[in-house]
Amino acid sequence: MIQDLFDLKGKVALVTGGGHGIGMAIGKVLAQAGAKVCINGTSAEKLVKSKAEFAEAGIDVFTVAFDVSNEQSVDEGISQIEQEVGQVDILVNNAGIIKRVPILDMPVDDFKQVLDIDLVGPLIVSKRVAPGMIAKRAGKIINICSLMSIYGRTSVSAYAAAKGGLKLLTANMASEWAKYNIQINGIGPGYIATAQTAPIREGGHPFNDLVMARTPAGRWGTPEDIGYAALFLSAKASEFVNGQLLFVDGGITANFGYVKGENDL
Repeated sequence: MIQDLFDLKGKVALVTGGGHGIGMAIGKVLAQAGAKVCINGTSAEKLVKSKAEFAEAGIDVFTVAFDVSNEQSVDEGISQIEQEVGQVDILVNNAGIIKRVPILDMPVDDFKQVLDIDLVGPLIVSKRVAPGMIAKRAGKIINICSLMSIYGRTSVSAYAAAKGGLKLLTANMASEWAKYNIQINGIGPGYIATAQTAPIREGGHPFNDLVMARTPAGRWGTPEDIGYAALFLSAKASEFVNGQLLFVDGGITANFGYVKGENDL
């Protein structure tokens, strides 16, 4: 049956940076599909609050604090998941940071920090879980990329460099691991309505006007929009989809020249 193609019962899913925003939405959707969801963060205190928020939705998540950019920390965190929950079947590399600084003003150490978390982190975590997936001849890895995986913008050079690299890392993982029945794909969120973007969505902010003008769908995306895409890429339904970057962006990448009013005939 069609429902069986999206059934995640018995699967263990790890969502890095899953304690808020898009990561939390992905975790909730995967849990609703039957997966046992584990979320990661760097602050144990914040994870307690996140666990409570999941509980309000009727979801019991397993939380574990570790630094995705540190190999020892990742090994210890995932070992804990394996011992207390089970081997990871679905990995969502969602943890990331952004520093909005013009190139000439950005310290090199800050640039490297963004790359370490947004690009090297997914490599480290994927390398840790991939051997188990290879042994089982089954697994799903989803890398949360960005519009900046293919576009440039002012003041986000480190983030764009990391996300552009993550797009190609996704392709290379698929090239090496698809033969083991592991599907590795990326999701490129468009402009998503989260608590972090609230300040630029309200009060007539000019960036909100830009997003509304440039997005053919005429709205901001929701975290759940990304969660539903993650469900597809986590499920049996996507077993022949590999090495792809799925943009969930309301049409921005399909027609970046769109301007509301000018293109509406």
